[in-house]
Amino acid sequence: MRRYFLTVCLIAAFCGACTGDSTDKGVTLEESRLRIAVVPKGTTHDFWKSIHAGALQAEEELGNLTVIYRGPEREDDRDQQVSLVQNLLTGSADAIVLAPLDENALLPSVRLATQSGIPVVIIDSGLAGEVGQDYISYVATDNYEGGRLAGRHLGELLNGEGQVLLLRHAEGSESTMRREEGFVEALAEFSSIELIDPKRYSGVTTATAQVAAENLLTTYDNVDGIFCANESCTFGLLLALRSRGLAGKIRFVGFDTNSELVDALSEGELDGLVVQDPMAMGYLGVKTAVAHLASEPVELRQNTGVRLATRENMHEPDIAQLLAPDLSRYLEQ
Repeated sequence: MRRYFLTVCLIAAFCGACTGDSTDKGVTLEESRLRIAVVPKGTTHDFWKSIHAGALQAEEELGNLTVIYRGPEREDDRDQQVSLVQNLLTGSADAIVLAPLDENALLPSVRLATQSGIPVVIIDSGLAGEVGQDYISYVATDNYEGGRLAGRHLGELLNGEGQVLLLRHAEGSESTMRREEGFVEALAEFSSIELIDPKRYSGVTTATAQVAAENLLTTYDNVDGIFCANESCTFGLLLALRSRGLAGKIRFVGFDTNSELVDALSEGELDGLVVQDPMAMGYLGVKTAVAHLASEPVELRQNTGVRLATRENMHEPDIAQLLAPDLSRYLEQ
């Protein structure tokens, strides 16, 4: 699998540390069972279940390691995520793998963890701090490029003409903001396409996204294309289109995946899904934390890749795996 190639050097370095003597700062697996806390933005969507499965894959491969998986239920509960991180500073974790739901709100807690000797790996979404100083590594998709993929694809589908509606996800979410930036830049290359961007946010659930989408479709009832930057926003807007009999009639590109979105792509209700590799994020996040604890060098920035899935390529093995990863080995279904 692709994520194994991403981590060959890291795994080799770590395995070397397992057989050597410990140093003052290093930790080897012979000394203690490491506790790696993985704190996602939320726990509801399929994306976070894949993050969890990837973390458990790393736990299984390394052995003598415990993954502690704790996250807020909703992806807008900043206070709960801050509290979860702060609670881990009492000694219940040796390292933290964090997907910050707000690039600014989590920074003080991450800095406090680092000052307390608990290394932090940032995954999925960026933090308004300095990698290598405030946290040890950033493991994520190139979200800007993901947005550009969506913009270019939608522009080509429309033959460079028409009106395109952007429904944004949530303020403070660095990953989706970068996707939206990339999308806007790529779409600007099509001079005859008008971008409609009322700066409306979908919120973090499918239900709130559907309501926001219904309101926008009432106001802008003649659009030719639509983009959404995450799973819940994409699904909520799809439901809004279905309720109006417009699914498959307006060009629609989304981001992330679940079983309903895969079916919609197959049936032509979606024209594209930009897909990430969340299992690789969870896997690499844990591996990186463990390697750092073993005093091994780690990459400051690790790109887990991004692809555009369409009806034409969705059955190709590498795309199909990203659209519908098999989590059953690691998670109860």
